[in-house]
Amino acid sequence: MERTTGVAAQNPRRPLIWNIPNLITLFRIAAIPFVVLFLFFPGPLASFLAALFFGAASLTDLLDGYIARQQNSETAVGKLLDPLADKLLINSAFIMLIPLDRVPAWVVVLIVGREVAVTGLRGIASLEGLAIAASGWGKAKMVFQTIALIGLMLHYEYLGINFHSLGMLILWVALAITIWSGVDYFIKFYREHRKTAEEGKS
Repeated sequence: MERTTGVAAQNPRRPLIWNIPNLITLFRIAAIPFVVLFLFFPGPLASFLAALFFGAASLTDLLDGYIARQQNSETAVGKLLDPLADKLLINSAFIMLIPLDRVPAWVVVLIVGREVAVTGLRGIASLEGLAIAASGWGKAKMVFQTIALIGLMLHYEYLGINFHSLGMLILWVALAITIWSGVDYFIKFYREHRKTAEEGKS
């Protein structure tokens, strides 16, 4: 009993793993089956509901981060779950739109391939102890991808607006940012790796 009390006393402010921010992140993951389900039925109502669930889930990305910072409740689990939830949500939506002919398959291959490549590179950087600062391009990429996906999910014309055309227009911008953000990360990795190698020789 005394040993347990001592451990607790050493970490009095250690945040709980299943705190509110992490539960919100889990909600984002839980919304994915609903988005996928609605996209199985490509009618106007199902498309609208898919966009609604996807949009609501995407907004929670802002909410969980804000609450975690305000409550000082960031955890290692949360840092892992948050980007994972984003990738699962966005990639699942892109993949589901391929059979509906709402997005070119090669565009999805580039977007998903970029995520896999950068995730792998982050793993290598972590093993080598390299600290690569995140850039604003990564956040911009996610914002444009999210807006494009909402338009492509809505697909139909509402209030005189052709949401498919609007979504495709934003998607081309998102694709350019996605590719550049990936290239930028590789450039940063190369520079940090080279810098570390040169410091090791000196």
